[in-house]
Amino acid sequence: MPIYEYECQNCMQQFQRLVMKAEEASSLVCPDCGDTRLKRLVSRVAYHLSEGDRIDSYDPSAGQSDAFMKDTRNIGLHAKKRAREMGVDLGSGFDAKVEKLRTHPGSVLDGTE
Repeated sequence: MPIYEYECQNCMQQFQRLVMKAEEASSLVCPDCGDTRLKRLVSRVAYHLSEGDRIDSYDPSAGQSDAFMKDTRNIGLHAKKRAREMGVDLGSGFDAKVEKLRTHPGSVLDGTE
């Protein structure tokens, strides 16, 4: 969805708006002061890789950062990469267990497996 950030040139208030058509952008007003002199800001962008892309780009021989190790999305990535390389289907049971560990990593330790 095209959600844009704007800054009012009168009161300097920043706000976001969903803008589906270019005509809608021209009719925007500041929610605080009602001024129409707005500047569109360059916003941060989030880019998400698919599970397949994450597996493809994962290099098991490369050293991984602390952030990589703390990211629960990486649980099972090594096993999935190796299985893909060997042409082995780990099955839906494996995928279900990995998903459970990704959403509740502590389940390994508390015996809720």
